[in-house]
Amino acid sequence: MAGMKVTSILSLVAVVLLAATALQSREAEAQTAADTCATQLGNINVCAPFVMPGMAASNPSADCCAALQSVDRDCICNTLRVSARLPSQCNIPPLSCPGQ
Repeated sequence: MAGMKVTSILSLVAVVLLAATALQSREAEAQTAADTCATQLGNINVCAPFVMPGMAASNPSADCCAALQSVDRDCICNTLRVSARLPSQCNIPPLSCPGQ
């Protein structure tokens, strides 16, 4: 009987350790994805002359288009979703931009 309890406890410990290892692996994957997204978004800085108000560029450069094409769509969409929520999370009225 005592042997069964020890085996059960060891099995439970093994399951908990396995779950913790899987969680750490997922967290590492999520961090890697976030790092990759941040790097990709940093690469589109070459598009600044096209998107910044008052800049003279009317068409994006080939470098801008290439950088934008290399950014994962989920990265862009998630970034825009988070950005759109920021005003309300900071207790600021929602953005209202003319021409939208």
